[in-house]
Amino acid sequence: MTEFKKALPTGPRRRTVMTVGAAAAIAAVMGLTACGGGSETAQTPAPENSIAVGQYPDYYPADYKDLVAAAEKEGGELTIYSNTDQENWDPILRDFKKKYPFVTKIAANNLDSDEVFQKALSEKATNASSADVFVSNAAGAWADFAARDGMLAKYTSPELAKVPEFASLLPGVVAMSADPQTIAFNTSLLTEKPESMEGLAAQIKAKPADFTNMIGVRDTTGAFGFTMFYNLTEAKPKSWESIETILSASRPETSSGTLSEKVLAGEYKAGVLVTAAPAFPVVKNSNGLFDIALPKDGTVVIPRGLGISADAPHPATAKLFQDFVISQEGQQAVLEGGLSSYRDGVKSVQFALTYQDVVSKVGEDNVIMAPYESVPADKVKAFTDRWQSLLK
Repeated sequence: MTEFKKALPTGPRRRTVMTVGAAAAIAAVMGLTACGGGSETAQTPAPENSIAVGQYPDYYPADYKDLVAAAEKEGGELTIYSNTDQENWDPILRDFKKKYPFVTKIAANNLDSDEVFQKALSEKATNASSADVFVSNAAGAWADFAARDGMLAKYTSPELAKVPEFASLLPGVVAMSADPQTIAFNTSLLTEKPESMEGLAAQIKAKPADFTNMIGVRDTTGAFGFTMFYNLTEAKPKSWESIETILSASRPETSSGTLSEKVLAGEYKAGVLVTAAPAFPVVKNSNGLFDIALPKDGTVVIPRGLGISADAPHPATAKLFQDFVISQEGQQAVLEGGLSSYRDGVKSVQFALTYQDVVSKVGEDNVIMAPYESVPADKVKAFTDRWQSLLK
């Protein structure tokens, strides 16, 4: 059994209010038959992921089966705190259970990116830790969390020797996926595809009255939104020129899901920046009304970090899970779930992008990999002050 739980908020959260017209538009479009995908999609149905049960690569330690035996004694359960949606998890958890048939119950709690750590810290303070695995793509929050004593298990996966260097994010934290941030747009309202931030800004400059409050932008007061745009402007300082124009026509939103909904409904002509993973299901079901583009003048890629709790109730099972997720088998399942895998040799899947696809489309020099590190307070303030001054 796999349980997907949407946790209650641990603190105040902005509510998204959708108009009746917007809701109706979304419902109507979601009822349409999918007709393929947008121009950024790989058009291959998910291949069968052949799982080798009881077999492990020759680079695994000789006593790895002892770890498997220890996991089997833990009762076949695993609890995950993450900010990852059920649709993304489904193939991963399905194939992990195939690999280890004794795992029968996985509880995947769906929290916001920062709430993963807030919940873990709160439980730690009351000696009531229940999570085995943490998953979030809040890079700065991960850096702060990992620096705290007694929060993460010290484990080095044997798979780390076979994956790109960036997959080792922090001691004990590996990349589950490497997800690109896109420009989403309504194809009926924005007939010229925005190939770049500069291109979108040029469209706004050409007809500013047509774009007033018609661009949704990821709110930088949240950790994830800040990470997106801070790393973009650090790597590509010239992007501030485009951002200035874009913000003059924008309203901030707190999530990629909200941006996608409002772009699809026509409340916005475009959304900047939208994570590819939650956008792809909208592309798939929109009958061509909603599409995404990778900005060719700088595509931010934010790894989705995975770490094991130091107080994991099922530590051996958690280690098997980490190894599986970054293995060849696991990365194929990651891609099937709509997240961006990064291992070479993973077969393409419809409505999903690999990291290699992103590099191929925008060029290696235009891929901005967000590091898992804390940003000094003075730099946070300088960025935030400049950003807020540009919002109209």
